Amino acid sequence: MKKVLVVSLVLISIFACSKKETKDGNLHITGNIKGLSQGKIYIQKVEDTSLVVLDSIIFKGNSNFESYLNIDSPEVLYFFLDRGQTNSLDNSLPVFVEPGEVTVNTKLKEFFNAAQITGSKNHELWNEFKEINSKFTNENLSIMEKRLQNELDFNAERQDSIDKAYEKLLKRKYLFVANFATNHADFEIAPYLALTEIADINVSYLETIADKMSPEVAESKYGKILQKHIEEIKSNQ
Repeated sequence: MKKVLVVSLVLISIFACSKKETKDGNLHITGNIKGLSQGKIYIQKVEDTSLVVLDSIIFKGNSNFESYLNIDSPEVLYFFLDRGQTNSLDNSLPVFVEPGEVTVNTKLKEFFNAAQITGSKNHELWNEFKEINSKFTNENLSIMEKRLQNELDFNAERQDSIDKAYEKLLKRKYLFVANFATNHADFEIAPYLALTEIADINVSYLETIADKMSPEVAESKYGKILQKHIEEIKSNQ
């Protein structure tokens, strides 16, 4: 009886270890890629300016997927879809993940545009930011079109007007980003936007964002990078 009990405990221990090894991580990602029956997804992150693969998932007839990962703090991960023999420019999907349960649902034909991400407040705020920021992008495209047209029939006065419109647009965008980051400084999206959208803005704006960050955000991946970036700017002044 004692021998059976020992064997049972050993088997339970082995099962527990095996389960821990396959489901170890503070981030659990689940999702579905509608229409995908065969292919592969790579989940990557930026590390020292290079993309590093954290996990790879092979699809064989089932479009559902899941992954367990460990992350130190909320950050942007990149889901790269390897379609096999089919080539497409729509293969990369950035997702602002955070510890906990994150769901990524999308479609094979619209891998980026059809994506619906739930479970991450940072990604939700990122979507809110991008919706407003798209207006600046559209205005910038309009200015670029005018600039190209002016090059075909150049007029110095018109060019000066276009340049002033661009400078005004750029200033409005930078102020919008700075305000958005400051107002959401309790989330890691704040230092991320400061670094990716307005890294070259007057350092005083970056310092305001950094000062508003919560202690947790300040110790996050992007919080530390932002503070280092500010220090480098000030040392070169």
